[in-house]
Amino acid sequence: MSTSSDNYIDLTKIFGSVAQTMSQNQLALNEADSYNHDHGDNMVQIFDVITQAMKAKDGASPADQLEYASELLRNKSVSGSAKIYSEGLSDAAKEFAGKSSLSEDNISQLVGLLLGAAPTAAGGTSTGSDLLGSLLGGLTSSVADQNSSQSRQEDQEAIDVGDLVNAGMAFFQTKQSGGSTLNALMSALASSSRVGSQDYRTQSGALVASALINAVGQLAKSKK
Repeated sequence: MSTSSDNYIDLTKIFGSVAQTMSQNQLALNEADSYNHDHGDNMVQIFDVITQAMKAKDGASPADQLEYASELLRNKSVSGSAKIYSEGLSDAAKEFAGKSSLSEDNISQLVGLLLGAAPTAAGGTSTGSDLLGSLLGGLTSSVADQNSSQSRQEDQEAIDVGDLVNAGMAFFQTKQSGGSTLNALMSALASSSRVGSQDYRTQSGALVASALINAVGQLAKSKK
């Protein structure tokens, strides 16, 4: 896919970075899964499939790439985690329909949709960002070393108090255990998303979010 934008996101590269992160943490995620002890194996497979899909649809629109990845994941994996990420990819495909490319400005939205943390209205269209989305947006700008002061006016979605408490606790616990602010924010995000239904999925979801944010940040630095 070609674009004149300097901050264009290469979906194959950033999902490839996530696949590499999952491979590096495969054994730890298997150990965290006290049920089947195969969550790490599943996450490696999930992001290998997603990366393959992005490569296969290189040159297509982001929506087409994301929707194809969703379909391929549904066909190739039957794990509960694969179902969650397939739904997230489908939500993202709907959200980004009509866009010829994605930029660094879209990464927080992509992360939220992928994990099932971004609020959506009927038809899959985002109605705004919640508190965690706002934190993610600010963090993305910092990681990418962005100095843009572009203002965004979005409708605010009501935040479920329980989700907010869980997110706050996850943030606090990660910081208390010596985790970085990035890891703490990603843990908070994952805990209040679809992947937060199990501790081991929260753990892998935080890794997915961190890997995406870091990959985009590294791409931004390489272009300077």
